[in-house]
Amino acid sequence: MQLQRGFPRLEFDDPDLERRFRRAHLAKNRAQISRNLLLGIGFVIGFSALTHFVLPGAVHRPLDLIRLTVLGPIFLIALILVHSRLYQRWYPVVCPYGATLFGVGVVVLAVIAASQGISLIASVVLAMIYNYLMLGLAFRPALGSSLLVLVSYPIIATLAGLPASQRLVDVGVLLFTNAIGAIVCYSLERANRTNFLESQLLIETARRDGLTGIANRRTFDEHLDRVWAQAAREGRPLTLLMIDIDHFKSYNDRFGHQAGDECLRRVAWSLSSHARRPLDIAARYGGEEFAMVLYDASRQHAEDMALQIQAGIESLAIAHAASPVSGKRLTVSIGIACVQPMSDRSHYGFIQLADEALYAAKERGRNCIVIMDKEYGELTTGSFRKEAAAEAGAAH
Repeated sequence: MQLQRGFPRLEFDDPDLERRFRRAHLAKNRAQISRNLLLGIGFVIGFSALTHFVLPGAVHRPLDLIRLTVLGPIFLIALILVHSRLYQRWYPVVCPYGATLFGVGVVVLAVIAASQGISLIASVVLAMIYNYLMLGLAFRPALGSSLLVLVSYPIIATLAGLPASQRLVDVGVLLFTNAIGAIVCYSLERANRTNFLESQLLIETARRDGLTGIANRRTFDEHLDRVWAQAAREGRPLTLLMIDIDHFKSYNDRFGHQAGDECLRRVAWSLSSHARRPLDIAARYGGEEFAMVLYDASRQHAEDMALQIQAGIESLAIAHAASPVSGKRLTVSIGIACVQPMSDRSHYGFIQLADEALYAAKERGRNCIVIMDKEYGELTTGSFRKEAAAEAGAAH
């Protein structure tokens, strides 16, 4: 949606998306910013050497003083921030001020040199371009910093008594430089934002089931692997619901595959509305089977959730005349596993337990809920315990 609407003001409508972009942008450019800061130090040293060759000795002292007390500390603070844990939080805040101070410092150097008959306006041009393109600044702070540097030049030059004709030409050069830098910086940020959205869209597409739009099997497996380890560390219970549409093959045979696809989409939408917490997930497990993981959920909460799911499916009022279940409406069977994850056990037994519960629900006539938790410790088939699985693999 954001790609379709565009972002001419270089800001996403969703604040969370905006924060994610800024964090990603800073992280991506961190190493390059560090190299650019070192390059900036090289520029300062190089211009210092040049001015020592062309300017009178009496002028060296104030120029060196500015470099050592203003320009040097700016680069040092920026490098410290880039290589510290404070980078994400404080670099975007501090950098625009440092960039402005750096630019004004270069303006002072250029004006002092101009008073001795040596034009260093090129150094101010480089400082503006550096602020726009080398510091990883967003367009607005980069523009604000460079405009302040632009405004400072005629003020400082006038106070220093530079000729009006020289001031006029120099300001014209800086105006064109500022316009070019702003256009390039705006275009780069727009391209960066577009690339970010497109990459996020690709990632999201890869994580979702193409038919239903909810999480796919791969995403489910990765998520379960993470929350299993987290629940084991934190001592939290974990619940898995395996949900199967009753007599879905008969539905497909009677109404056709297009109607079956629409049925799957509506069921998936209903299920996703129940997985609202950050560590919960609803996914298409395969065919007409869905799975839902609930983090830190008790047996009672799991049962209540299953009842809500069945009520939600019933509210869809999808006719299923071929179903032998009473009511001739689409129904689901739900198998639930409630366990306390442990570090010496894998989540495969957890899935197997939920699958056993779902099988039991089907055996009881479908359209019902079966919960298993005590059976967890007695489960011996499949790759339940990691050690047992390894031994079985060695035996084979």
